[in-house]
Amino acid sequence: MQRTEFEFESMRFSALTGGSGFPILMLHGSGPGVSAWGNFRLVLEGLERSFRILAIDLIGFGESSRKPAKPYFDLDLWLRQARFALNLVGDGPVGIIGHSVSAVLALRLAASNPRVTAVMTTGAMGGKFAANHDLELTWSVPRTRDDLREAMQSLIYNHSLITDELLDNRMKLLGSNGYAGYFGEMFAGNKQQYVDACVLDPSELGGLNCEVTLVHGRDDKPIPAMENSVSIGALIPKADVVLLGKCSHSPAVEHPGKFLDIAKMVFG
Repeated sequence: MQRTEFEFESMRFSALTGGSGFPILMLHGSGPGVSAWGNFRLVLEGLERSFRILAIDLIGFGESSRKPAKPYFDLDLWLRQARFALNLVGDGPVGIIGHSVSAVLALRLAASNPRVTAVMTTGAMGGKFAANHDLELTWSVPRTRDDLREAMQSLIYNHSLITDELLDNRMKLLGSNGYAGYFGEMFAGNKQQYVDACVLDPSELGGLNCEVTLVHGRDDKPIPAMENSVSIGALIPKADVVLLGKCSHSPAVEHPGKFLDIAKMVFG
């Protein structure tokens, strides 16, 4: 994998690129200190053996620019960025992997762009549900390393996977150049407003013509599977729903082998 930067709407975004073959755009989630590398680091090498990968850091995350003015939580901006990134892989069929909030972006892109022939989501948002304590932790600024560990324990079923390296990398990003304040402003106020902003239109889902596979941890605490992937999947004509046992919100981290097996079936 190599890191590349692109100009977009007078901002800059970072992307990890590599591999060859069928192109896949990868979109990460929205937790504290998250990035393409943070979400997908354990599966990138396996994917690039079979596919051409473009894994981007959304504006406001990872090594990409921050948005210069509020609102920092901006689904429309991220959708435009994802559409721009989709064009970077050239013409022809393309696949998308979207995690958590980015499942919303992936499905909306697929609904509006016939080039998208397959979508795989993990821990998808998009359904109607009440913001819960674990989601509050995910969308709040961890003031200490222990706070971050508590938030990560909501996201990862097997707590032994929450390594010192993982915590150190995320705390480093949160501590750099006022990022913690920026993240806090991104999810300021009542968290329910951000859940509601992600609810997908049933008619849009019903019009999807591509193959869709929604992968979700059966034990996902912040984004419950039944209210999200299961309910969304029931509205999509060509949808498969895969529930992973002993898995919370991070299938690519918790079960990288299963993630890769499913991806190869979806995009192979």
